[in-house]
Amino acid sequence: MKFTRLTSFFCTLLLFAQTASAIPEIQHWVTNNGARVYFVPAPEIPMVDVRFVFSAGSARDDGKAGLAQLVGQLISEGAGEYDANAFSEQLAGTGAMLSTGAMRDMSWISLRTLSDDEYARPALALMELALSKPRFDKDAFERERANQLIGIKREQQSPAAIANNAFFKQIYGAHPYGSPVSGTELSVAAISIENVHAFHRRYYVAKNVTVAIVGALTRAQAEDLVSRLTANLEAGDKAPATKSVMTLTESSEQRIDFPSIQSHVILGQPGLKRGDEDYFALLVGNHVLGGSGLVSILFDEVREKRGLSYSVGSNFSPMAELGPFTASLQTDNSQSDEAISVMREEIRKFIATGPSAEALKAAKQNLIGSFPLRISGNSKTLEYVSMIGFYELPLDYLNTFESFVDAVTIKDVRSAFNRRLALEKMVLVVVGKSKADEN
Repeated sequence: MKFTRLTSFFCTLLLFAQTASAIPEIQHWVTNNGARVYFVPAPEIPMVDVRFVFSAGSARDDGKAGLAQLVGQLISEGAGEYDANAFSEQLAGTGAMLSTGAMRDMSWISLRTLSDDEYARPALALMELALSKPRFDKDAFERERANQLIGIKREQQSPAAIANNAFFKQIYGAHPYGSPVSGTELSVAAISIENVHAFHRRYYVAKNVTVAIVGALTRAQAEDLVSRLTANLEAGDKAPATKSVMTLTESSEQRIDFPSIQSHVILGQPGLKRGDEDYFALLVGNHVLGGSGLVSILFDEVREKRGLSYSVGSNFSPMAELGPFTASLQTDNSQSDEAISVMREEIRKFIATGPSAEALKAAKQNLIGSFPLRISGNSKTLEYVSMIGFYELPLDYLNTFESFVDAVTIKDVRSAFNRRLALEKMVLVVVGKSKADEN
């Protein structure tokens, strides 16, 4: 009953979360054992959001693909004196929401709780146990590993997932980014409890974590909260820098036969990393090319004018090392070649000429105008603060975002796209029914 009332209260609070009329100030400090902390006071609603982000993504799997994800799932499956069921019951009693996840660069554990000490203190105590004393019980390990294997089998039935995994393998090869985050059936089946313990001991340490806090706390309260949460974390060592990504030297094409009506297409190459000097030029330029949905060049040329695809777009995904540039679409198998040809041609023209003055102005207005909505509540702000802290971006990133976007010129976009993208070195992956099968 308590959980139901608090969950309802959370929903009500979210409806009244502030819109970001003012850019939040990020406060930063380092704990005695080396954890880097980023804090934004948000006193408007009585909530606290905390996220621990470890440099412990799948890039650290070290030949055991899927290990980072499995460790992340097991973190909240029992800790300290509580097995998985008892831990879940204790958490439900606080009304708090705990979540975990893993990507290529990072793994994280997040907690959302009411700031009232009656609820926050027991919820934070459970988070501290999950961080420093996860049980990794054999039954929980077997269950979560089985769930991960089921997820992998499910991906094998999804043309989108097949295309994405094949694309990453093609552009990154033997680099750690090339392995699927969830692993493969063989790699996950080979993971042992000892592997889980070793991974946790190495990477879930204070010097390898970024802590982001957004909520109704004073600086002193935030410092006390972090001290309690990190008190039992080993100092450890920061993970080494991710291995550099090699740029592609030639184009390649991979067509994967799949019994679907539509073909899933991804075209791209390694693009840029976080903190890159070309970030804003590429962000604004891509907004014109294919990142702005219904008003982008790719949408207009591929869908509106020719009706070749329902969904088409492009994106830069910066990571610790060169993250991918992707242009993707889904189209009927019979017209996939034409759709790909149009997409290639529009990218080629954009690299050569950049955006028009009118399109550039509209893109900047849209990015600047929509920016406040991106930090309009605690959870959205937490996402940004976590990203800024993890990638060690300037603390004034949120304050300067709009001015950097506004300063982008046509020359900046054309220069950045010319230096960063090369059609003759892009990878093409197509997943769908082959023409031979259709005949």
